[in-house]
Amino acid sequence: MKATATSVVDVLIIEPKVFGDERGFFFESFNQRDFNAATGTDLSFVQDNHSRSAKGVLRGLHYQVGQPQGKLVRVVRGSVFDVAVDIRPSSATFGKWFGMELNEHDHRQLWVPPGLAHGFLVLSDSADFLYKTTDYYAPAQERCIAWNDPTLAIDWPLAGSAPTLSVKDAAGQFFERRSA
Repeated sequence: MKATATSVVDVLIIEPKVFGDERGFFFESFNQRDFNAATGTDLSFVQDNHSRSAKGVLRGLHYQVGQPQGKLVRVVRGSVFDVAVDIRPSSATFGKWFGMELNEHDHRQLWVPPGLAHGFLVLSDSADFLYKTTDYYAPAQERCIAWNDPTLAIDWPLAGSAPTLSVKDAAGQFFERRSA
């Protein structure tokens, strides 16, 4: 497993060792010992989630207060543009975002540590998105930042069309950058 730093503090691209030949491929999608060594963390995961979404669906930008969730995310079918936003006031990259394509072909994953907001836009006809979380889903603690927040100015690859949003995501609040 290889972990590569991104432009946002503590957000890492995780690349598993993939073994493949004409028959197909094999890789460990998760190994706690290797993950902790690669990320320098000592976190455990408590919940696995799987979502399927159609092309143009944008989910996020979600986060939880009180019990923030770290997320290890990956795509097993299709492709998405995945985004992590640093909303930790004491962070050197507070108010910054990082985005990248995750897809079924290169098997890369993104580590989004606790205290960040997260969202994704489906680029393919549909996508199956899997993620592990470090804390349980707590609906009363969940918050949503507007996907089109002008302060964050996320460069979503929308190709001129508006995304499909849930009612909850359409009601996302604007992010206000405050000094640490």
